[in-house]
Amino acid sequence: MRQGCLAMALLGLMATGAIAEERFPQLTPEQMTPEQRRVAEAIMSGPRGRLSGPFNAWLRSPEVGDRLQRVGEELRFRSSIPAALNEFAILITAREWSSQYEWYAHHPLALKAGLPDGVATDLAQGRRPEGMSEDQRIVYEFCTELHRNRVVSDASFAAAKARFGERGVVDLIAVSGYYVAVSMTLNTAQVGLPAGVAPPLPDLRK
Repeated sequence: MRQGCLAMALLGLMATGAIAEERFPQLTPEQMTPEQRRVAEAIMSGPRGRLSGPFNAWLRSPEVGDRLQRVGEELRFRSSIPAALNEFAILITAREWSSQYEWYAHHPLALKAGLPDGVATDLAQGRRPEGMSEDQRIVYEFCTELHRNRVVSDASFAAAKARFGERGVVDLIAVSGYYVAVSMTLNTAQVGLPAGVAPPLPDLRK
């Protein structure tokens, strides 16, 4: 991607208002080091097509950022977990970390992939979702235990392994861990929602 195309893409992102309050100011192509520009262009030319979310912050450590974004690309677009369930795991992480931007970005992707709106709504409100399918229940219990207990019970491990195989278990662990790193970055960088968008997650600490 030429520098002019990268600059136009960054201007479009700034126009959304999503990064107005970030602790890490948006980098222009002229401000980027060659390493930062290489990573930015790799992200822009990949399946995501934009530098939203954590990527502006990750450019501050381009080698780490590049490795993280490659892991994220693998987990999001080539996971062995079906897309609706993979996005469900991402939303569980967003809810556990109260990551407003992560929920905002992935909620429509989850619904498009087939996650029932009622399941997502209950999750957003901090409730165990009603009406889950067996696959959704397995993912919910596995990921929720992992986040809250820091371990997974024998029953939840066995259920996930029986349904998704050993690769699926590792992919569930990895997608949960990766999006914890994304949530940490978004929350620390104070990545804002686009202008006019209300926070989608209620504060459960009240």
